Amino acid sequence: MRFTGKTAVVTGAASGIGRATALRFAREGAQVIAGDIDETGGAALVAEAEAQGRIRFQRTDVTAEADIVALLAAADGPDILFNNAGAGGQRGRIDEIDAVGWDATMALLLRSVALGIRHAAPLMAARGGGAIVNTASIAATMSGAAPTAYSTAKAGVLHLTKMAAADLARSNIRVNAVLPGFIVTNIFTATLGLTGAVRDQANAAIATVAAGSQPVRRPGRPEDIAAAVAFLASEEDAGFVTGTHILVDGGMSVGPRHSWDADSPGLFDALEAMAGK
Repeated sequence: MRFTGKTAVVTGAASGIGRATALRFAREGAQVIAGDIDETGGAALVAEAEAQGRIRFQRTDVTAEADIVALLAAADGPDILFNNAGAGGQRGRIDEIDAVGWDATMALLLRSVALGIRHAAPLMAARGGGAIVNTASIAATMSGAAPTAYSTAKAGVLHLTKMAAADLARSNIRVNAVLPGFIVTNIFTATLGLTGAVRDQANAAIATVAAGSQPVRRPGRPEDIAAAVAFLASEEDAGFVTGTHILVDGGMSVGPRHSWDADSPGLFDALEAMAGK
């Protein structure tokens, strides 16, 4: 019960990582204010946590600054903010994207995080401090993990995390980021506009692919990210941690595939084979 007496605000809370994290905070004693544009998913989240009575939902579009302000006001002084809302954004290479899609992606994935921090900071400072966790992505550190606009926005979130940690240290506010790897949520199918049975079939296929995409041979789960976020938000466990990030990627970033997959030979293996060794 690390968060007893604390109030946590979670954006993008109606599904996936946000939902798992909201439930995690609630299970550990926090009062959770959950924001999302998905009112049906928000109602389901509240119903699931009804026995605990610790989650309240408020419709929130994080691309609208007034909605962010209203969500934080509903918390009546947040101790924790998890800036998590997001989607796949503009698809395509840099030579294919358009300005409207680019701006919309940045507004959702980067601007919203900056404004969340901006408006939470004075409220947290008035309470003597707090903890902010931002969802970046493994795509912030490499190419090929996500579309260009998404990856660029997440790289911005990663650097913003460091800048905000420096700016807010004087107010006893810690700021960190979590970088998910291949986590099976609806973000992939939503980006492609898939619904219903087709979405479910695609998610099953994604889970199979994910299980073989990194050294840890299983799909990443939203609960894996929720555990890392809870650690970073905890004053007890991470009170000396700020301005950094945690990769939760099943080892995807450890190196090229041949470094961890015995069935995928690298250059040195090929040379040895040629030499008959």
